[in-house]
Amino acid sequence: MKKIFLILFACLLFASNTVFAIDTEKAIVNDMMLQNHINEIGTRILNANKIDLRMVFLYSRKDKLIKGEPSLTKRQIIIYDKNINNASNDDEIAAFLAREICKTAESYMGQLKGLVGSAQVKFAPKKYEIFFDKRAVDFMVTAGYNPLALITYINKNCPQKRFDTFARSNLTSKRLANIYEYIYTKYPYFLANNTYISNPYYQNFLLTSINNRQKLQQKIEKNTKKEIKYE
Repeated sequence: MKKIFLILFACLLFASNTVFAIDTEKAIVNDMMLQNHINEIGTRILNANKIDLRMVFLYSRKDKLIKGEPSLTKRQIIIYDKNINNASNDDEIAAFLAREICKTAESYMGQLKGLVGSAQVKFAPKKYEIFFDKRAVDFMVTAGYNPLALITYINKNCPQKRFDTFARSNLTSKRLANIYEYIYTKYPYFLANNTYISNPYYQNFLLTSINNRQKLQQKIEKNTKKEIKYE
């Protein structure tokens, strides 16, 4: 009886190890495919925008940067699971990568200028956050991606704070309003032919941005270039 039990235990152990090995192999293959896809999208953005700067894209299953890992200063763009899992399509992956490319490009400003550029971003984070959002729109359009995906990606990934007076980042609603105005002004085609109009995250943006979009409409009617104070 003891011998039979040992044989059964050995069989179960072998089966579990086999299943684990198969799952591990599938995970590795999936990671490789995802890494290659990220590389293709990132490189497409770089080439289409003629960004002659060396950048490396790295997919990581971790949730955040671990101390000692390569950082932005090494021009290595790390894409974590949470970044990719919340992207519904290639446009949204491109939205995330385009912003990261914008930030990384700031470190390519010469031996000393790169340090100055990084310091400027740290001391004026709100200003550069909007700047990166708008440049990301440009990068996406040039590479053939729909910039409205930046709105849907941010809308479902960036929580709304109560206040931003003393925060280092803008209210998400302000970011989205500025992106919308930029697309409305510079790339109206995407709003006139809106393929995201039925997207639930875009619909949610429309619902939560009524006041800000009314401010934009008033600006257009008055034909003024005055900067809008979005909420």
